[in-house]
Amino acid sequence: MTGIGFDNEKYLRMQSEHIRERISKFGGKLYLEFGGKLFDDYHASRVLPGFQPDSKLRMLLQLKERVEIVIVINAGDIEKNKLRGDLGITYDMDVIRLMDCFRTIGLYVGSVVMTQFCGQPTAEAFQKRLEALGVRVYRHYLIDGYPSDIAKIVSDDGYGKNEYIETSRELVVVTAPGPGSGKMATCMSQLYHENKRGIQAGYAKFETFPIWNLTLSHPVNLAYEAATADLNDVNMIDPFHLEAYGETTVNYNRDVEIFPVVKAMFERMVGECPYKSPTDMGVNMAGNCIVDEEIVCAASRQEILRRYYTALCDQRKGLLTEEVVLKLELLMKKAGIAVNDRDVIAPALQKAAITGAPAAAMELPSGEIVTGKTSDLLGASSALLLNALKTLAGIDDAVHLISPTIIEPIQHLKVGHLGNRNPRLHTDEALIALSICAATDPLAEKCMEQLDKLRGCEVHSSVMLSSVDEKVFRRLGVNLTCEPQFQK
Repeated sequence: MTGIGFDNEKYLRMQSEHIRERISKFGGKLYLEFGGKLFDDYHASRVLPGFQPDSKLRMLLQLKERVEIVIVINAGDIEKNKLRGDLGITYDMDVIRLMDCFRTIGLYVGSVVMTQFCGQPTAEAFQKRLEALGVRVYRHYLIDGYPSDIAKIVSDDGYGKNEYIETSRELVVVTAPGPGSGKMATCMSQLYHENKRGIQAGYAKFETFPIWNLTLSHPVNLAYEAATADLNDVNMIDPFHLEAYGETTVNYNRDVEIFPVVKAMFERMVGECPYKSPTDMGVNMAGNCIVDEEIVCAASRQEILRRYYTALCDQRKGLLTEEVVLKLELLMKKAGIAVNDRDVIAPALQKAAITGAPAAAMELPSGEIVTGKTSDLLGASSALLLNALKTLAGIDDAVHLISPTIIEPIQHLKVGHLGNRNPRLHTDEALIALSICAATDPLAEKCMEQLDKLRGCEVHSSVMLSSVDEKVFRRLGVNLTCEPQFQK
């Protein structure tokens, strides 16, 4: 099902206003822990059709003159060369990428904080690299007894040992390359130091998911659990909110578990906690901006299925345990879906069975499904892309868009000079060849003009694809799943 299920403009208005109110509540200084991805929240755009991947960034731009950004990175993640799976770059490289991105659009990046620092050589080298670029870097340290020993944490031997982050604006957005970086601890450490300096400041949390005012079993919230299945995150009723207000809201286990600690820290620092529940800490208005429940639910169920197939493939590669796959199967049951609810799976498998070779299928925006098979010249993914573009352009399937006289020299280069064993064109090579043909062939040019229409299309492959083909589909905005089978 396609269509718009989320009012993005309403979301931007409501979210900006809600954050302004929260700043005022704390006397003009707010540390806002920012969860999820700021620039490219594609999960949100998939489960909330109409949500723009850069919505959170656009919202911050409405508060541009009031915002200062602090980027947090765990020193241990630097030492381990931890990767951002979606981008394939290390967390330390992503910090530099984020700084460049923020500055390019005019947002002020105040500093970088290295958390859990304990003398890691690579972290020290990273700090020198940042300082050479003119970036202020602060160190926060491991605290014995964290998070249970409140007396130790909220003392000069705990947060007091951390370096105080100099900030100059009223809204300090604390963000990070990924989870486990120490955003909340950074915020709480700053509140401790601000309080010692007699500066009034507050803390709030911006997490898009789970959406607090949707039900626990709502497909959007189940899709969030599917997205974090490997992190052992679990959606749950917020017991503190239920007790305080008699109102049922949804949060997730880590926030619920840490809330008594946060509450105790506030009480020790300022005498009382401004929040009665983890839900109170949040500033998320997304649930109020859903305009078509049916579209959003359908999109979320498809996301759960995609996450399931991704987990199956990762398990086959040895990257995930069976426990994660079983958790996703349970979420599928809760959502009332099965694999045959993904319309592109059966056509891909049928084509593979008929041809005896890898095949793939794509669902176009109209609902029509096209397939691609393996040939001597093209891999199944490349054939699928060309067939989809021909269908969108209204060109007969029998027409050859790329002449063999162009394909064969590319194959000779691959096998004869570059040492490849597979002569068939990958998706990137097929698109380059098509773009060359488009210079002289109006039909090829017409197909190139259809590329933007592939964004949001669903694809299933009968085998796991190469990293090259996966990246091309990702860049085209195609939602890909694969059977957990290696290509022979």
